[in-house]
This record gives sequence, structure tokens and C-alpha cells, in this order.
Amino acid sequence: MLPRMGRGPSTPQPITSQPVSTALLTDHYELTMLQAALADGTGERASVFELFGRRLPSGRRYGVVAGVQRALDAIEAFRFTDEQVEFLRRDEIVDERTAQWLATYRFSGDVRGYPEGEIYFEHSPLLVVEGTFAEAVVLETVLLSIYNHDTAIASAASRMTWAAGERPCIEMGSRRTHEEAAVAAARAAYVAGFARTSNLEARRRYGVPTGGTSAHSFTLLHDTERDAFVSQVDSLGAGTTLLVDTYDIAEAVRTGVEVAGPGLGAVRIDSGDLADLAHRVRAQLDSLGAHDTKVIVTSDLDEWAIAGLASAPVDGYGVGTRLVTGSGKPTSGLVYKLVARADDDGTMVPVAKRSADKASVGGSKRAHRRLDASGTALAEVVTLDGAPADGRDLVVPLVRGGEVVGREPLDASRERHLRSRGELPIVARQLQPGDPVVPTEHPS
Repeated sequence: MLPRMGRGPSTPQPITSQPVSTALLTDHYELTMLQAALADGTGERASVFELFGRRLPSGRRYGVVAGVQRALDAIEAFRFTDEQVEFLRRDEIVDERTAQWLATYRFSGDVRGYPEGEIYFEHSPLLVVEGTFAEAVVLETVLLSIYNHDTAIASAASRMTWAAGERPCIEMGSRRTHEEAAVAAARAAYVAGFARTSNLEARRRYGVPTGGTSAHSFTLLHDTERDAFVSQVDSLGAGTTLLVDTYDIAEAVRTGVEVAGPGLGAVRIDSGDLADLAHRVRAQLDSLGAHDTKVIVTSDLDEWAIAGLASAPVDGYGVGTRLVTGSGKPTSGLVYKLVARADDDGTMVPVAKRSADKASVGGSKRAHRRLDASGTALAEVVTLDGAPADGRDLVVPLVRGGEVVGREPLDASRERHLRSRGELPIVARQLQPGDPVVPTEHPS
């Protein structure tokens, strides 16, 4: 249990609001392809697109699916407003026929894929989009934008929470990334096991628990450190977390316990040799009778730093910059490719890119995870539709006939991640770069 870091309901409830159009969160060439396909008649061909990664980011042993629910929101909100259509006309981005088609656009196809929080590997079909070419191709950019970002954050967060063990991790990277990316990062980190975030919009929009107390500026505002601590304890209670490294840490810890008493919730250390300081502070707190006061550390932490603090008397970690930048892997390298389309007679035929290093596998696919008798993952089995199942089914319905059917609470994604990660071989916990811990078997 983390010390109290702010007031509010223990289980935040997300707030629903009118969706903002996502239609122009797209690349120009999506609409030029659309225009040409509508003109030659191929735009109405039944098509299957697949979102997948040819490989995991270099050195990563597994990935974590995140952004699924955000993607479903984006599909629902992919509507061209009158103003947007007029902009496309005025700037001559599309012709009149295409503009009229966009004005009435509604995705009416089917989407299936890996549910949020699931583990994935190379060639895992994270998302399969079925519809006409025209209605499916325009979703490419926004879907890739969401999945590439959120899976990168969740994959980094999963490594961090695994390294932390039972000690909670707090996401606090909002000031280190784009303001909207910060909200998505907080959500993705929560899916992968982070306990809370500092970002209030993530709480309002998605119900991610939040917390926060004070920065060094609050201490510097007051005439003395004691004055700052008295003000904070008076406002937030003795269970608050005091930042103790503005001046002298030992003096701050002593003052904090004098002000709040032995029931002080926590102290936070944000600089210096965190392992050494944690030992010193823990010993000092115990000598002052504050045996239950927790020690929280921050300061450019990542999974390696967290692992390095495993033997230190630390009770929680605040992670910022390294998390919101994917801990060195800020994108997942996912692509969105046409894998099947209708022939002139309506028969579905597989199609695939064959260029060197960027080849894809044609055909609509499904995926299963083969487990051994103990429940440990042995292989990711990707097959063409209709092949016999070989393990736990990984693909679930997300959209049917244009209607979203795959919504679920955020905590369901979080729980799924823990179960799925628990199936991985023990080597997956190693932080050293290496090959995927589970091989992918797929049709060649």
C-alpha cells in the first residue's frame, strides 16, 4: 500500500464525453489512395488488413499489447465533420466524389485482435481489420499511431514492474513528453502494472488512480523547511509524503518526523546515490520511531535502476522520463498491411509484400499460444483462418458490423497482463537484451 499522496475517491471513475473526430489524424496518402481506388472501382473490394510487428524492438524479449480501447474509441470517432470535408475540398486534397464519400463515412466492417494487456511476439496479428479497401485503409495511420505508442510504453512498464516485484511503481512523466502522449502513457503504464499516475487527465478520462504532494519549489517558497512541512501536513495530513532532499536529507527527515510524528506516511528522495541514501534514511526513520514511514525514490529511474535497488530498503518507485520514452524503445515498429482482398469473382485471395527485410505473410490469420503442462508458454502459433487451434486462443472480437463489442474495464486489461506475463518462461524476467523468449510459428 502506498502512502496517501492526494485526496479523492480510492477508485476513480472515468468520465465519458462526446468524442472528438479522429478522421484527420491521418496521413495525406491515405486519402489519395482512397480517391484513386474509388475512381477505378477497387475501393469496394472486400479486404483484410493486419496490424503486426515483423520483429520486436531490438533486444526486447516480449511485448505488451496496449491502446486497444483507445483504438476502439478512435474507430467510433472516425467521422468527417462538415468543416473537415470543406477543408479537404478547399485545399484540393480530394476530389468532389471522394469528399462526398468521406462526408458519410462510417466503418461498417469487423475488427478482431489481441485484447489489451496480452503479451505479443514477432508476427503476432495484433489487429485484423475486415471491410472494403476504402473503409479500412483510412484507419491505418490512427491505429498505428495508437498501437505503436501505447505498446512501447506498456512494454517498458511491464519490465519495470517486474523488476520492482511487490514494490509499487508510480508514473510521473507528464512533463517529459507531449501533453496528449502523457495521458496515453499513464493509461498504458497502469495496464502493465503501475499503481498510479501523477496525471489528472488520465484519472478523469480513464479512471487511472492518481497521487501527488509537492515539489522542491514548495519547500523553497517557505522561509524554512519546517514551515513547508508544517503547511503540507496541516493541509494533507500526517499520511502525506515529504520531499526531503531540498537541503540536508538527514535534517529534513528529522524535521519531518518532528512535524508529522511517527505516523508520517513517507519520505521521497529525488537525487543522489539512491541505494546508499535509502539505507541511511531507513535507519534514521527507525531510530526516530517512524518504523512504518515508507521510503519512496525518484530521479530518472528505469528497469535497470529499479533492479539495482532490489536490496535497498525502498518501498516504491516514481518513474518519469524513461517510462514515457519507452525506456529506449519509443516505438514498437508495428505495421498495417493488406494481407487479403477479393478477386474479380469475389474470391478472397492472400496478398503479401515480398521486398527484402520487409516481407509479410498473406492471408487472414488467427493466433494461439501453446503452453506446456505447467502452463508455461512454448510458442506463439499464427495460422491462416480455418486451421485447427493449437493452444490458448489469443484473438477476440472487437468490432462487429461497425459496432464496438470489445469494450472492457481498464482493470480487466491490467489483470490480463499479469496472467499473460505469468505464462512466460522465467528467462523473460532478465533485463539483458536477447531474442524473444517464445518463438513464433507462422505460415511461410
